[in-house]
Amino acid sequence: MQIKLRFLGAAQNVTGSRHLLEADGTRVLVDCGLYQERHLLARNWEAFSVPPDSIDAVLLTHAHLDHCGLLPKLARDGFKGKIYCTAATAEIARIILLDSAKLQEEDAQFKRRRHEREGRKGPYPVVPLYTQADAEACFPQFSPVKYKQPVRISENVQATFYDAGHVLGSSIIKVTVGEACPFDGAQDRPGVERRNGQARSILFSGDIGRPDRPIVHDPAYVDQADYVLVESTYGDRIHQGRGDIKKAMAEVINSTRRARGNIIVPSFALERSQEVLYYINELVLEKAVPHLLVFLDSPMATSITRIFEQHPELYDHELTEYIEKHKSPFRFPGLKMVENVAASKAINRIKRPIMVIAGSGMCTGGRIKHHLVNNISRPESTVMFVGYQAVGTLGRRIVDGEKQVRILGKEYPVMARVVQINGFSAHADRDELLKWLSGLKKPPRRVFVVHGEPESAQNFGDYLKEKTGWQVNVPAYQDEIVLD
Repeated sequence: MQIKLRFLGAAQNVTGSRHLLEADGTRVLVDCGLYQERHLLARNWEAFSVPPDSIDAVLLTHAHLDHCGLLPKLARDGFKGKIYCTAATAEIARIILLDSAKLQEEDAQFKRRRHEREGRKGPYPVVPLYTQADAEACFPQFSPVKYKQPVRISENVQATFYDAGHVLGSSIIKVTVGEACPFDGAQDRPGVERRNGQARSILFSGDIGRPDRPIVHDPAYVDQADYVLVESTYGDRIHQGRGDIKKAMAEVINSTRRARGNIIVPSFALERSQEVLYYINELVLEKAVPHLLVFLDSPMATSITRIFEQHPELYDHELTEYIEKHKSPFRFPGLKMVENVAASKAINRIKRPIMVIAGSGMCTGGRIKHHLVNNISRPESTVMFVGYQAVGTLGRRIVDGEKQVRILGKEYPVMARVVQINGFSAHADRDELLKWLSGLKKPPRRVFVVHGEPESAQNFGDYLKEKTGWQVNVPAYQDEIVLD
């Protein structure tokens, strides 16, 4: 029996996560994400490397766009199988995919009009990558699973999901392949990792979260795998501690209020926005900052926050205790949930200092662009980044210190203060990744380092080899590897 892995995304880059596992006539795609780096956007438009109708199932680690964002295109182009993921991931993915489709439709219309005015053509087709109808059409294919309960994909392939501790409902996925592979969870018990010497297990990390974060559980450890695909987004650095996060946030809020400016926070709707609200509430309760008018200007983030409130079984013990003492951290005096465009536009007429949390987290689209237009050239305002900024995105150009940036077709000087708080990251850092991998009771046959920029992936691969002596590879885009 031959097992092959093909690296169709997030290989020496961060977004576009897509890994194809082929074994014994079964094709399984782990994640089907959208590319978000500017220089890689053309890949979103390319035909899939294998016919979508030849894929038997999709295993979805979580609902971030760079992991789920091409599912509507995959289904539209012929994929008919099930999309396995946790119930929370399915609920959140529906919101995120509909929002993505809506933004793409709006952006295509906006660009068509702008190009007509300017008498030019852009480098990509001025049509949406997929529509809201395409997104809705793939929703019946979602098939919710529970953590630690194996799912049969085919006679010889099964998958087990574990809590990744990254965002609500996120998963690490272990795929077991082999003749008559066990289906009762036996592959996770010592002494039965093989059957007839044929079974092989492949562990897909997805995005690994950080331990001791306040909202979701810590990442689960998996004690056996023959092959491991591990992310490396922050594989070459160490994060700030939680105390540093609160200190940095308090400094930004207090100094910007004194300057009579606004605090603009580009934030991912899933997890990051909820965590920002959690820390603001803590700072207010501790009297480290005065009461602040905060706008969550993201219908998607508002909808996802409601899903958070519906899944207390996924909360970390710290959040459970917090709610018992203070009620929900996602509802506090001064917080305004902005649902419609008119209310979003009205924010810019407020004269006193405010905080605006809006998407997208990398400033690639959405309402954040309009708030940047109104604030990025104001020296009294602060743009506070609380998440990773992929190479080529508007957010990365601002963080990297460009003096002038193009937003909505116009150039703006960057005069606002720019602050990046890395401690917010929902991705494990170098040492946390190594600790997670140390949960394996014996060395895997091989480790593949994915989901990181080239330097980060290579540095983490070298560090891992040095610390463990394991065989480590950093695959490139479209690499195909036969697993022995």
